[in-house]
Order: sequence, then C-alpha cells, then structure tokens
Amino acid sequence: MPSEVSRLNDPASIVQKLWNYCNVLRDDGVSYGDYVEQLTYLLFLKMADEQTWPPYNRLSIIPLDKDGNELDWPSLIEKDGDALENHYRHILTELARADGMLGVIFRKSQNKIQDPAKLKRIIYLINEETWMGMDIDVKGEIYEGLLQKNAEDVKGGAGQYFTPRPLIKAMVEVMQPKPDMTICDPACGTGGFFLAAHKYLSENYKLDRKQKEFLRFNTFTGTDIVDGVVRLCAMNLYLHGIGGDESPVTVGDSLISDPGDRFDMVLTNPPFGKKSSVTIVNDEGKADKESLTYEREDFWATTSNKQLNFLQHIKTLLKINGSAAVVLPDNVLFEGGAGETIRKKLLDEADAHTLLRLPTGIFYAQGVKANVLFFDRKPASEHPWTEKLWIYDLRTNKHFTLKKNPLRFEDLQDFITCYNPKNRHDRKETERFKSFAYDELMQRDKVSLDIFWLRDESLEESENLPEPDVIAAEITENLEAALEQFASIYEEIAPNEDGAAEEYEYVTQTD
Repeated sequence: MPSEVSRLNDPASIVQKLWNYCNVLRDDGVSYGDYVEQLTYLLFLKMADEQTWPPYNRLSIIPLDKDGNELDWPSLIEKDGDALENHYRHILTELARADGMLGVIFRKSQNKIQDPAKLKRIIYLINEETWMGMDIDVKGEIYEGLLQKNAEDVKGGAGQYFTPRPLIKAMVEVMQPKPDMTICDPACGTGGFFLAAHKYLSENYKLDRKQKEFLRFNTFTGTDIVDGVVRLCAMNLYLHGIGGDESPVTVGDSLISDPGDRFDMVLTNPPFGKKSSVTIVNDEGKADKESLTYEREDFWATTSNKQLNFLQHIKTLLKINGSAAVVLPDNVLFEGGAGETIRKKLLDEADAHTLLRLPTGIFYAQGVKANVLFFDRKPASEHPWTEKLWIYDLRTNKHFTLKKNPLRFEDLQDFITCYNPKNRHDRKETERFKSFAYDELMQRDKVSLDIFWLRDESLEESENLPEPDVIAAEITENLEAALEQFASIYEEIAPNEDGAAEEYEYVTQTD
C-alpha cells in the first residue's frame, strides 16, 4: 500500500537526510560512490513498485526469478537480518541479467553494505518518501544533489565525471538545441549535458505530444566506458523523465569504432588525461600498460592522445552541418605531430568558429586547464570552412575555487552575450573577445590555437594578488598539470614499467 506523500518535499532536506546516513556507513568502509550506487538500486526498486499503485496501475517491470520468487520492493522490506542481506544480494544478481533499463541500472551490481541493520535503515529512509508523487524537478534535484556530493569527494575520483553545471548550462544556452534534434554525448558521465538540453527544450519551446515523445525517447544517445557511471547516468535521466524501458545510455569504449549513427548535435566533456592505454596481464601475472591507438579510416591522424581521438570521433558523429561543443584541455591547442594535423584538418573541413578559454579552479579533477571548442561539420569543399576563430578569454585575471568562490552561471553571461547565439555571424570584439583569421592561424607555429593577449595583472602588481587560498589552489592546479605531463612523458619512455600515474589512464574494460 502506498504511504502518504511526504511533506518533506524539499530536495535539499531529503538529500541531507540521505547523505547524513552515509557518514555512519563510512566507518564500515562504504565509500560515497558505493553509497550512491546502493541508493540507486533501492530507489529504482521503490519507484518501480510505486508505479503499480493507483493512479498508475502499471504491471511491475521487476521480473520473478527462475523459481517464481519475487524480486521487487515489497519482498525486500518484509525481511530482516541475514535473510534481508541474502535476498538483496539475490535481487542484484538476478536483475543484472535483465535487458533494457533494468540491465543498465543493475549491471555488475554488488551489495556493498554488509551490515543487515544498516541496510534496513537505508531501506526505511527510502520507504519514507513517495517518490512517484514528487515533481520530476524535485526528484531530479535530489539525485543531482547526491551526485554533486559524491563528486566533492576528491579522493574518490567521481569528480572527473561531473562537469560544472553552470558551464554546461552556458554551453547549451549558446548551442540552442531545437525540437526533434538528436543529441549525443560520447563520454556522458552522469548525464549533465542531456539534462541541461532537456530543460532548455522544455522551457523554450511549446512542444506538442509527438515532440515530447521524441524528446523523452529519441533525442539523447550516450556512452561511457565505466559501468558505475553509466548506471548513475541512466538513473539520473530516468528520474528526470528521460528514457523508458530502454536506456538512452550504454557502456562501451566510444573510440573503438565508428558507430555509424550521425547526430545533429554533440555536447561533451571527454575524460581528462592525455594518454589512452590498455592493461595487459602477462604470463607471470604482472599488469603492464601499453599505449592504445585507434586505427580508424575516418580519423585524420593516428595518436594515443585520447582528447585528440575524441575530437576526431566527434567530427565523425556529426551530421553534415551538425554542431558540436566540446571541453578540451590545453594540450589539444598546441601539441605537435598528430595535434597539428588534426587542427589543420579541423580548420579546413569544419567551421571552428569559437573557443572559450576556461579559468582554473572550476573542475573537481585537479590540474585541468581546459577550453570549450565550438565547431560545425561541413560538406567537402575546395576552400577552408573556418574564416575566423573567435576566442573568449575567461582565464586571465579570473580566480575561482570549488568551495569559496565557485563558478556561477552569471560569470559566463558576458561570454553568452559576446557569442551572440541569435546570430553568431554578427559579433563585436571586446577586451576579452577577439577574432583570428584563418590565414593568421595557419601561420602560427604548429597551427597553435593557444592564444593570449590580456595582461596578467597578478604578475605585475602585488596589490592585485588574489586571496592566499586562491593562490594555493592555482599552484595546486599548475603542479597537477605538470605532473600529468611528466606522467605522459614517462609512459612514452618506459611504457611497460610500473609506476606510471594510473589515475590519468584511460583503461579499456573487457567482460
């Protein structure tokens, strides 16, 4: 029977209530990421059960096991002690074999909460709320709040899958997706780009029934290489009313081949770290790492630099005249060899019209100096498609930190104005917004797009120095970036030796 809809319909309060209990589980070795994962399993079961209540009256999507035993929420809440733990483990094992959304949510699922009493407490916390009775925005905000708290656990590494939401919103604002467009994110993380595009389309257009169905079931396609992240993404989309029995996101290595599908728009923030590598276990049981390159006929150049590979992959994914906005680290702007080849090809065969230089201190993953590149794919032509590259510098004399001075949407408002999304062909230069002609770019050493022109005031006048914590954060960012470069150099010299910086590896996974 359904319980009364909770009066506590305040997302922040529910997030805090759920999150407070995580601190108890930390003593048992349950990480923030494990906790959010367990909440995801249980929350999905609870909502699936609520859909069988009036006024929905749907058939349960949770199957029986091969012996006819129930695997649903009521079968879970009626148990205690060891019987509860055993049944919960059985549910996870059985649902991991399912197809569609169920299979994505429960893929490779495991029980990380060994104490039955504490598992019972989490079940009770979730059972207190009637989730289907909540507004979609409330449910979505609760889950996004949990994902953000998980991202803030820097040691857990979840932050690398969490792009700052103000940045995502600004990117969507200037890209202006339209109804019936198809949108892809080949490194979807927890689904931030999809949610922002979904909100933009819902708020800026009066969609008819057919358009609403397309938005829910056909607009978005995503991939990520990490099982747990795809699970979080699928649940995030599900809570926001995106997708149905089939999941819009799948697990896989996006770079392995051309998927064949083409999209109107690509919005993405590929994983940080330069090197692609594969882990190989030799006959002695020792794990070695080897550089991973992708031999693809649709690529302009062969390289183990995964951001350069993602840039080429995004070009392939776009329909002719399709548009892309992609977050890329600085090395993509200046690296020689394959990098130079790819930049030349991009300027020639696409309209690479805008580059946003991002400030440091805005990503949970440390050591990141990044940019957003905006370009449109174009048909074959004898003449270069890029006439001008407009660069907006949001980095020089800008100081942000994750806690005390986080990036806000308002900080990106001037960029949006300068971009002029209503007519980007009618732009005006400002102090932070300059244009560079194709011929000028081609004459630069290695066709480098690493261009600055503003005077850094902090280097010249002591009065302009930022606060000590900001200086410390920037020093940390610079040291992390330097370590990442040293790690990539070390891997080039000794690719099979132990000790390479594994946190920057992009490891292919096989079942």
